[in-house]
Amino acid sequence: MFKILVVEDNAELRRLFCKVLDREGYTPLEAKDGIDALDVLDNEFVDLIICDIMMPRMDGIELVRELRDARYTLPVLMITAKETFADKQQSFNAGVDDYMVKPVDVNEMMLRVKALLRRAKIVNERKLTFGETVLEYDTFTLYTGKGAECLPQKEFMLLYKLASNPNHIYTRQQIMDDIWGMTSETDTHTVDVHINRIRDKLRDNEDIEIVTVRGLGYKAVKK
Repeated sequence: MFKILVVEDNAELRRLFCKVLDREGYTPLEAKDGIDALDVLDNEFVDLIICDIMMPRMDGIELVRELRDARYTLPVLMITAKETFADKQQSFNAGVDDYMVKPVDVNEMMLRVKALLRRAKIVNERKLTFGETVLEYDTFTLYTGKGAECLPQKEFMLLYKLASNPNHIYTRQQIMDDIWGMTSETDTHTVDVHINRIRDKLRDNEDIEIVTVRGLGYKAVKK
């Protein structure tokens, strides 16, 4: 069960977010500002933070900077009334992973939460092994019986995502959201281009292959 910390000084909004998270099967935790959030993190393992910017005592930007300085890598979804490019730039520079502007569509919020958790899982597992084929996340390296090859970042992350859940079908849009980010304006055709490059590298590989599921997307299959 994923634990998600909601840091929001508006009690009504905080309760709404927690209710939606609980309904979706997550365990919500509450904090009314950055100081309270740090207290929660001292006592609980948290998988993701949903955080407002404007809060008393310690605001959202200060909280994220504190977390990144302390080597916390958990994903942070910032939710705020501030919507200028400068506000977004400040948030991302502090270490925020995604950003939503109030008023918030809770259905879209849940899509972003799920995408961030999937992305975090990709990062945290670090290494996958299929027979003689090994994917090493820390170095973006593909090891096969023929040797080692360092892949471009997006190619590696795409392959790692598919291989981390064999036989699961991912749509192009799901891949785009996880690898390129939900705010990316890149065309989904880019996914097809990267898949073809990965297939070239897996040609004659006896452990794993990427299969096209017509009308749906792609999946990795163990041979």
